[in-house]
Amino acid sequence: VQLQASGGGLVQAGDSLTLSCEVSRFSSVSYAIGWFRQAPGKEREWISYIKTDGSRLYSNSVKGRFTVSRDNGKNTVYLQMTSLKPEDAAVYYCAADPRGSVYKASAYNYWGQGTLVTVSS
Repeated sequence: VQLQASGGGLVQAGDSLTLSCEVSRFSSVSYAIGWFRQAPGKEREWISYIKTDGSRLYSNSVKGRFTVSRDNGKNTVYLQMTSLKPEDAAVYYCAADPRGSVYKASAYNYWGQGTLVTVSS
């Protein structure tokens, strides 16, 4: 399984941005996907999760501003981010196939390379 995150960029505070996570796989199996982010000098932070049935979870820091969705036909998961704040600036990662707590980075078996989001004030 390979994951390719994309869509990062430089935006201003209050702007919106949508990240994509394309999942390359070699079977018909779909995977639950988690989104994490890591700001410089900080630990990797879980922010969202979507199951194969579409049910979703969000961290308190992004709830109400970010929306995760998936298009199984395109093997792609999206993270729509609105009302961006300077504190949202980070490298954003998608990860697949958690075993255990979906809130912990260590539970995920597969990771994308990350995409950088910069938010100017």
